[in-house]
Amino acid sequence: MKVGILISGRGSNFEALLTATREPGYPAEIVVVISNKADAAGLAIAKAAGIETHVISHKDYETREAFDAAMDEKLVAAGAELICNAGFMRILSDGFVAKWRDRQLNIHPSLLPAFKGLHVHQRTIDAGVRITGATVHFVRAEMDEGPIVAQAAVPVLPGDTVEALADRVLAAEHVLYPLALRLVASGAARVSGEKVIIQGEVAATDGPLFVPLPL
Repeated sequence: MKVGILISGRGSNFEALLTATREPGYPAEIVVVISNKADAAGLAIAKAAGIETHVISHKDYETREAFDAAMDEKLVAAGAELICNAGFMRILSDGFVAKWRDRQLNIHPSLLPAFKGLHVHQRTIDAGVRITGATVHFVRAEMDEGPIVAQAAVPVLPGDTVEALADRVLAAEHVLYPLALRLVASGAARVSGEKVIIQGEVAATDGPLFVPLPL
């Protein structure tokens, strides 16, 4: 499956996906990386790997729809069949989300539906939560909504700082996202209604895959 990546920054999740796609038998390849910021570090990673890159600044477009249309044009031209948001910090238009429905993944640093939006780790610590994690889900028009493909559990340790917790969750994301993409690209994970059904040896249940990580 040909994958387009959307980034805004360092691209660490993109790099984790790139590493996975180089493994023999992995069912996806990255064909294009698009960033809305010219200084996104992930662009250098893509260029070094010989992947097509584009900078499409949202500041150059009067509307969100026009910006999304420019991205869509590059994704289609590259032959992308699936999008992976990897630290992409823009809210997408309803039309773009609808066009790529069930063909766009996002990763969020919490166990959704808990702690949607920004400042996740501070809110997690403030709430006294003992277990947090990461979630890969299909994108819907509402922020951090959509059928869940896979989740990883991460402990919140006594005395955790935001930085320490963020690092621990990010390490889990780098394991989880390649796993989720493999499930989707191979056809093992599919959307039925507003839930993901996982088939094959990896599925202990018909629900989303949950990955406890010893971090």
